[in-house]
Order: sequence, then C-alpha cells, then structure tokens
Amino acid sequence: MQRIRIFISSVQSEFAEERAMLCHYIRTDALLGKFFEPFIFEEVPANEFPTSHVYLKEVEMCDIYLGLYGNLYGYEDEEGISPTEREYDLAAKLHKSRLIFIKSIDEDRRHPKETALIRKVEMDIVRKTFVDIDGLRTSVYASLVRYLEEKEFIRWKPFDASCDNGATLDDLDEDKMRNFIYMARSKRNFPLPVETSPAALLAHLDLIDDNGRIANAALLLFGKKPQKYFITSEVKCVQFYGDAVEKPMPAYQIYRGDVFELVDQATSFVMSRIDNWTGTREEGDNAAVPTHPELPIDAVKEAIVNAVCHRDYTSNASVQVMLFRNRLEIWNPGSLPYGLTVQKLHGPHKSLPANPLLADPMYWNGYIEKVGTGTEDIINKCREYGLKAPEFHQEEDFRVVIWRASGSQNDPKVIQGDPKAIQGDPKPVEELIRLINKNPSISRAGLAKQLGVSERQVRKIMNQLRAEERLVRKGGTTGEWIIIR
Repeated sequence: MQRIRIFISSVQSEFAEERAMLCHYIRTDALLGKFFEPFIFEEVPANEFPTSHVYLKEVEMCDIYLGLYGNLYGYEDEEGISPTEREYDLAAKLHKSRLIFIKSIDEDRRHPKETALIRKVEMDIVRKTFVDIDGLRTSVYASLVRYLEEKEFIRWKPFDASCDNGATLDDLDEDKMRNFIYMARSKRNFPLPVETSPAALLAHLDLIDDNGRIANAALLLFGKKPQKYFITSEVKCVQFYGDAVEKPMPAYQIYRGDVFELVDQATSFVMSRIDNWTGTREEGDNAAVPTHPELPIDAVKEAIVNAVCHRDYTSNASVQVMLFRNRLEIWNPGSLPYGLTVQKLHGPHKSLPANPLLADPMYWNGYIEKVGTGTEDIINKCREYGLKAPEFHQEEDFRVVIWRASGSQNDPKVIQGDPKAIQGDPKPVEELIRLINKNPSISRAGLAKQLGVSERQVRKIMNQLRAEERLVRKGGTTGEWIIIR
C-alpha cells in the first residue's frame, strides 16, 4: 500500500524542534509508521528551485496538510502573505485533509496577521491547541488515528459492518431481498412484510449507515455480483478418488454468488457425490422413494454454513470443501474467537460470530442458530448416523473433518434388505432448477428428456432439493414445482 503523505508546515524559526520530533515520531511509531510518510523542509536536498515552489509542490502532492501555528507570522512576500498562509490556502483549494495545531502560550504577543490566519482556519475546520511538545505529540497521534478510522484504513468494527466498498443500492438484487423476507417470515416469523423496500430492510438489519452507504454484509447477502467486491468470497469444491490430495480429480467446482447460494451449491456438490441408500416405492406411484444418504445433510450443511458465515473475509484464501474417499473436510480461512478453543466446541459455548451482521440474516432464513449449537449439532447428527465423531482443527485455518461411512461399516441400512448403496454421479442440479423455473409444470419425464438422464436420476435430484427445502410443490401431486432458492 502506498503510504499517506503528510506535509508538516510552520514558520521555520518557530517550530523547528516540533517538526523534527513529529517527523521522527510518525516514522517510528508501530502504527503510524505503517501508514504515513511525513515531509519537512529540512530534509529537502539542495536544488535550483525557490523555497516557495518546493513548499507548494509538496502541498499538491500530500494527502494531509499538518500546520503548526503559534505567535509568528513569518516572512511576507510582495503581497504581504506568508508562505505558511499560502500553503494553507492551496491545501484548502485542493480539498486536502487539514490538521491544524495551535500553540496557546503568550497569545497576547501573537502577530496580528497570524491571529487573522487562525481565525480563518477556525471558520473552515476544527483545530486543536497544545501547550508543550508532549501535548502536541499526543494530539497529533489521536488525530492521525481518527483519520485512519474515518478513511477505514483501520477498523474497530467487524469486516461485515464496514461501509468502505463504494457500492450503492443498484448493486443489490431486490428479488433476493424479497425472497429473504418471504423465507424469514415463514421460518422465524420475521416482522417485516414482503413488500418492504430495500432501504427499509437494510436499515432494519443495520446494513446501511446514516449516509446511505452499504455495509459489506449487504453485498455478501443480497449482492448481484458479490465477488465483484470480494473476489475470494467464493467456495472451492473438489472431489478426490483417494484419501489424499492427488490428481486426477473427478470433480472440481468454484461456486460464486451470495452466501445463501454458496451454501446451497456447496451442499449439493457434496450430497450428489456421496453414497446414497435408495429404497423402493412401496405405497403406490405417488409415494416418495425413501433415501438415506451416507452423510447427514444437516451436518454437512451446518459445517459449510459455519465456514461461509464465520470466515475471515479479509483473507486472500477461500472456503474449501474437499471430499475424500474416507472423509469430508471443510476449510475456513480464519480462527476461533478469543477464549474459544477446539475443546469447547464439543459442548455448550457462547455464540461469538466473526461477522455478526452476516450471521443475523442467516439466522432469520433458518441457516444458523444464534445460541452456539452449530458444532454440537454436527457432532450429534454424525453420532445419530453411527459415524465416527467429527473433528475440529485450528491451525493456520479452521478445519472441520466429517468421516464418511466407508461402505457398510457404519450404516446397517446400507446392507440390510434389497436396497443398496449406489455411488452418486454428479447431477445437473442447476440445470434442473433452471428448467423448473422456466416451466413449473414440467413433468419428471420431461426433465429427464431435456437433461439426458433417467427419471430415477431426476427423482433423486428432486428428493435432494426437497430435503434441502429448496423445492416445494404447490397444489398437491399434480401441482406446480416452486424453487425456493
């Protein structure tokens, strides 16, 4: 990052010690030195340019004009104006950030033109006073830290609450917001009606500030193209033939979209590529065929939701979902909150979301719980399935390991009776969704024909979508299909 240039200005003979102190202090401070590069005239090498030219050129180049004003007005040009006032006027004309510090000692001895300059400054901006060099250093530090906060070079609030993205309401999808309200009302009794305006919804969820700036979380939740702003807010899904990261890979997908789409797509990737016990239709043609996937969908989805919701979005890494022959691993770029350990994840613990403004809407849509039960749910669902206990690891990234059934060792349903486990081939889930959205009355036979697969495969995909609450049927067994997400 290019450092922020500060031009330190004063009457040369009055604040030489203060200028040198500030220049050294800013450069050597652990925080300020990372962001700022100060300039003082004493460090300019000899050249053929007049002094006034060097000063004014530096004002043009700087990001911050820092003025030290006292009792002296300094040298006056042919128009009776000092270089210090010339510098301030140019900084004001160029709309530079101006930080003015006035020494408040022996003010009765202040030059009349210096008094007039200070009054002009006071009409433009808020200035600070100081008495001694230590007080000046403290005031400058506080002002520069505030500058970094206002410009959001540093944040005291979570990433998802930051509004420095430059986005507007036009970057958000109104249909997504209406769908969010519909789902939140049906799942959690959300108080706002479906007709609520986008701005009102964002205000209710604290996703827009008083100046109309859009929070990062709003883009991740409802953005038309979230990856336009946060390129690594994607999920990489890969399947391996064996138990190690080795080529060739039978399936590799990079999913993009809002956080709800990422969770749904990644969950579908996993569930369509694991073993699935399939029964027979025993209750007539209209009865659903019973299925029993190798992994509990609730545990898989919960682990993916946690990774997407609680990840560190300032990281250059992405969420990774890796399906091995013997296990599922979900990698989350980030770390556990302070005080929360891997051991504590196995029992009741506080809910400390890394992105609270992201977590709240995901709660309303039924994707997460607020009470810190997510990891416990993963453990319990796997135990109910008879699977080996899942594992949690905190290294450079946070990692969840869910162990697969590995054939028939853990799930007796797989080997009892006529039903058998079959390896799920990759399904054209998104294409099926597109076809249903285009023609909600389309039959399974019609879907099978257009997709080029068997009706049995179509039925499995639709059962999967219904289990994920992404597909419902309106009007009974002969009604229209509706895609929820």
